Amino acid sequence: MAAAQEFATHIVDLLDPFGPCEARRMFGGFGIFHQGLMFGLIADGNLYLKADAESRALFEAEDSEAFSYYNKEKEYKLSYYLAPEEFFEDPEACLRWAQTAFDAALRNPKKVKSKIGSE
Repeated sequence: MAAAQEFATHIVDLLDPFGPCEARRMFGGFGIFHQGLMFGLIADGNLYLKADAESRALFEAEDSEAFSYYNKEKEYKLSYYLAPEEFFEDPEACLRWAQTAFDAALRNPKKVKSKIGSE
């Protein structure tokens, strides 16, 4: 688990020029957050970035695969795609991909169920 924490810290360090980010433990991995929105996911030693209908083609053009998991023999795919290698190798590309993922998170904020009026 120490290696996973080190990787998460490394990702947050890479994202420092993007602005304050944090890695939060979740589901055996980490969520990467900026301004309260999750735009990255670390699982199985890999970084996945948020995508949506507007940005999915950019990830697919890089041959990035969607994060998926199995539950009761059924595969579930999330809207997070493997970060391209250039994310780790080029600071400008890192910022570009971070902005792409954050923009997708802004367009698709997690919907919070309200308890108001449910009584």
